[in-house]
Amino acid sequence: MRTGMLGLAAGLLALGFLPVLPPGWWLLPMAMLALMLLPFRTHPVAFFLFGFTWACASGQWALDDRLPPRLDGQTRWVEGRISGLPEPGEGVVRFQLHDAQARREGLPRRIRLAWHGGPPVRSGERWRLAVKLRRPAGLLNVHGFDREAWLLARRIGATGTVKAGHLLAPARQAWRDGVRQRLLGVEAHGRAGGLAALVMGDGSGLTREDWQLLQDTGTVHLMVISGQHISLLAGLIYLAVAALAHYGCWPERWPWLPWACALAFGGALGYGLLAGFDVPVQRACVMVALALLWRLRFRHLGAWWPLLLALNAVLLLEPLASLQPGFWLSFAAVAILIFTFSGRLGTWRWWQGWTRAQWLIGLGLVPPMLALGLPISLSGPLANLLAVPWISLLVLPPALLGSLLLPVPHVGEGLLWLAGGLLDGLFRLLGLIAGLWPAWVAPVIPLWAWFLSTLGALLLLLPNGVPLRVLGWPLLLLAVWPPKDQVPHAEVEVWQLDVGQGLSFILRTRDHAMLYDAGARVADFDLGERVVLPTLHKLGIRRLDLMLLSHADNDHAGGALAVWQGMPVALVRSGEPEALPAALQSAPCESGLSWQWNGVNFTQWQWAATQDGNQASCVLQVEAGGERLLLTGDIDAHAERALLDSPLALHTQWLQAPHHGSRTSSSMALLQGLAPTAVLISRGQGNTYGHPHPLVVARYQRLGVAIYDSAEQGALKLQLGAFEPPQSLRAQRRFWRESPAMR
Repeated sequence: MRTGMLGLAAGLLALGFLPVLPPGWWLLPMAMLALMLLPFRTHPVAFFLFGFTWACASGQWALDDRLPPRLDGQTRWVEGRISGLPEPGEGVVRFQLHDAQARREGLPRRIRLAWHGGPPVRSGERWRLAVKLRRPAGLLNVHGFDREAWLLARRIGATGTVKAGHLLAPARQAWRDGVRQRLLGVEAHGRAGGLAALVMGDGSGLTREDWQLLQDTGTVHLMVISGQHISLLAGLIYLAVAALAHYGCWPERWPWLPWACALAFGGALGYGLLAGFDVPVQRACVMVALALLWRLRFRHLGAWWPLLLALNAVLLLEPLASLQPGFWLSFAAVAILIFTFSGRLGTWRWWQGWTRAQWLIGLGLVPPMLALGLPISLSGPLANLLAVPWISLLVLPPALLGSLLLPVPHVGEGLLWLAGGLLDGLFRLLGLIAGLWPAWVAPVIPLWAWFLSTLGALLLLLPNGVPLRVLGWPLLLLAVWPPKDQVPHAEVEVWQLDVGQGLSFILRTRDHAMLYDAGARVADFDLGERVVLPTLHKLGIRRLDLMLLSHADNDHAGGALAVWQGMPVALVRSGEPEALPAALQSAPCESGLSWQWNGVNFTQWQWAATQDGNQASCVLQVEAGGERLLLTGDIDAHAERALLDSPLALHTQWLQAPHHGSRTSSSMALLQGLAPTAVLISRGQGNTYGHPHPLVVARYQRLGVAIYDSAEQGALKLQLGAFEPPQSLRAQRRFWRESPAMR
């Protein structure tokens, strides 16, 4: 039976690695083949086919529930009910619309919306909204957050921006939203948002600084509804019943063990309902149920059996759960604990078990976090050593009890005040730890180095005295100091990042690195912090020799301050230094300035007769081995004519489309004068400016210029000097991503 369960798990997990889903007509024959194989000794294959068929069918249903392409970018009046908890932010509220309907149009069942400057909304309300609809999409960068996978895993078939709306019906039985509002209104030393995260899994009340602190200390899992919180409540209820039975206070006619397990599961289920019972909570409740069943009836089967059953149960309920990093990390952490504490000779004292558990979890999670591209907290073992009991034993009990007793005057508020004070003290302590050891963003390492580092982590998890265990350290350290991918002399590695409606290029030679523009900062979303800086780290760049900001427009320089604060920058230059934040201490663009790095030539140019910010863009020409790239910022046709009279008016293989391909740029004179082989367009999918303009695209096509578009292909990598075509991240197929041809 175990081999069958392993086969089922393998079939369910295979979904996340598929480049495309098999045709629908394959699924029925696969299911029939599984039924035919089931009576024979090939039942693991049968279970694999069952799991694979169910996962593929579930994935296809989610894809079929996406917004039809013909409605992409259109504005429609939509009616629906707000589900879940709305997420208020800086000038914007985000929420999910359930069972959305539009006249004469079929819409996905779930739509995620953003309302900028809109009124407060409540869970359970029914609204009629004018929404600009979008198919699920997201930025695609090196080991960056995959928003398309995130949306699909939540079965969200469309996103949109609300233009107007009015309330149709007030909320009915929106008790979760009512509890949250009561929590957020409590005086809790400024930590009411943190208490809402602990009690209800609603992290919208935490600031960006709070999230960064939790990430740096590896304690994010403590501030959301996790298996630990739910299992803690179940464990407390179980221990309370066991203690009553031990001291003779439990009724003898009621067997204490079944009652303890039943009440513990009831408490976990009630906590899960308070938290919204989404996929992570479902996973936690399933694991608690199986652990209690194991304790009640099947303890002789060992600890691995309930973990395998929980894995299969979670994936059968929601096969798309494997697309979320939290799924892999939670099961990996439990597996590490089982591996660490089972099958050992002798016993550990409680304090030894606790400290070693944190240390070994920190080591064991390094390989999966590297594979998922997540930051690794260097202070995580120490921070969790303090934070886990602090949250579990000191903060969570009064927070839960206070939430339950909120209707009782003063009692509930008092308990929440106490919990908030304890939580504030923990955040202050974590701030001290994070200041010493911030999170480390590991560079992307080769696959063979990752396998060796994984082997090293497994060796270190083995008991002391196991032969060859000492080899675990050098193998694991391959992840810290992997073999560096050297850029050849006289070549430059160029990355056009996917920053939406903005611009950002990373250029790296053998010994130097520079950044040309840093994307935008829009409301509470800073692309310099979220995209540019993590990509620099993942490329192994720890210092910038130059940050060149073409001009001061937000879509080019909005993220610059976050980059400057997060990484050493030797020099900042800009076409509009006076319009940038004073902290950047930028120097003006020096037209005609040239320099050489590792055999690669760089030349700056700026139009002397500039009249506005776009025309003031600092243009950069890069030449490597006779192959040229021209980065133009937002210059218009007037500046382009002046450029053609400069020394930069040479045959250029790669042209960054001026002003994102607007109608006022990419003049025929410029294209004929430079004769580019290809043009690089950086813009947002469905942007409101209509970039690139159809006339400009037609101009490129008429001249036979190849077009590479970040909205279509994600981030692009170009090896300048090698005369090779660029590499597109969207070319790395995943079944949930639309190919460029489909967009």
